[in-house]
Amino acid sequence: MAVNGNVSFWFQQIGHPARRAPLTGSCEVDVCIVGAGYSGLWTAYYLKRADPSLRIAVLEREFAGFGASGRNGGWLSAKIPGSAKRYARARGRDAVLAFQRRMTDAVDEVIAVAETEGIDADARKSGYLRVAYSPAQLARLTASHEADRHWGHVDQIELSAAELTERVRVDGALGGLFNPHCARINPAKFAIGLARLVERGGVPIYESTPVTSIEPGAAHTPFGTVRAQHVVRATEGYTSSLPGGRRSVLPMNSSMIVTEPLPTETWAAIGWQGAELLSDQTHAYMYGQRTADGRIAIGGRGNPYRFGGGLNPRGSTGASTVQALRETLTRIFPSTATLRIDHAWSGVLAVPRDWCASIHFDRHTGLARMGGYTGHGVTATNLAARTVRDLLLGRDTELTRLPWVDHPVRRWEPEPLRWLGVQGMYAAYRAADRTEFGGRTTTSPIAKIADLISGR
Repeated sequence: MAVNGNVSFWFQQIGHPARRAPLTGSCEVDVCIVGAGYSGLWTAYYLKRADPSLRIAVLEREFAGFGASGRNGGWLSAKIPGSAKRYARARGRDAVLAFQRRMTDAVDEVIAVAETEGIDADARKSGYLRVAYSPAQLARLTASHEADRHWGHVDQIELSAAELTERVRVDGALGGLFNPHCARINPAKFAIGLARLVERGGVPIYESTPVTSIEPGAAHTPFGTVRAQHVVRATEGYTSSLPGGRRSVLPMNSSMIVTEPLPTETWAAIGWQGAELLSDQTHAYMYGQRTADGRIAIGGRGNPYRFGGGLNPRGSTGASTVQALRETLTRIFPSTATLRIDHAWSGVLAVPRDWCASIHFDRHTGLARMGGYTGHGVTATNLAARTVRDLLLGRDTELTRLPWVDHPVRRWEPEPLRWLGVQGMYAAYRAADRTEFGGRTTTSPIAKIADLISGR
């Protein structure tokens, strides 16, 4: 393996950007945005376009795209970041259907902005495939398809094993689902392009500027205080490092590996000419893409959580996680067994206690926050940013009435309960997958217990 960590393969491939200058003293603006990932950058972009007179500043501990925005699997997907049932219990099915329509539209919105503004991020709207390898998985896949259609995925289709093979030859697959509302992107290219776009619009991004605390009207840093009428927290998995944020979200680790470029004969054995995004119906979850330069990037949870919410900023990945991902890759594509793994890395995603993303804005304090995308933020950040724009500008729109706005957030349990719960949950999911691969024809009850623990 050539590289382990160093943020991500995506940044290694294109080169790490030169750091922007940090904040050099206290200042005053109209809107201060904490975090230069997709959430913060999109918010700056849409606010400035809506009102060019706004003075906006973005503060970032590392560099734009350093967190999940530059490390993810490159899925620009229309999947709602949370449970449709849970949102509907509070706001009704129609509200969830409106949410789904807006998420579907957001996929095209991101692609359109990239094309209009000249952001080359290897975007290709190819849809995504979810596959099943066992009778138990196939039954869950069918049930999932029925539920998805109920919640607005009306053009998702089921695929037989033969129909799936026409698209991609996944070893042992019994069937699949295809959803057209997903695009492949290179996450780091998009983050860098979006940051440059924000700067061209007249918004400064202060990098190497950690925010030590947020309060109404101010964001404090070691280099000075930024005072603002509105302060937007867009810190996602790094929220737990802020005062009072330790139990607000769980910073969950997700890891990836990427192969060397595949030879022509290997691609001939696999197919996958449509470059659809790929996932499966295992409990432990796998996700992957065929990259623009002919590699396979594949990810999964690995070591999902560090005690106390500890972070691994540089993204190094343990040997056991790399091996597990390699075994998954070889299981689904046996012809990749001799390929070199060129890079392994990891990052954190923010998981709320009920696994549902939320947006909040307090008009009295001027504080706004967004996030908890549970790994589905590549598209959701765009919709969230446009929603925060409308909230800050006092607009009453369809976006501000979507069910994730003011969705209540319950705090996570204190340690060691949280660590024990997450470790137990993923151990149970892996055990359930083993029993199903071993021949069990129905969903393992172990997985159902894990679902209860997780709060999904």
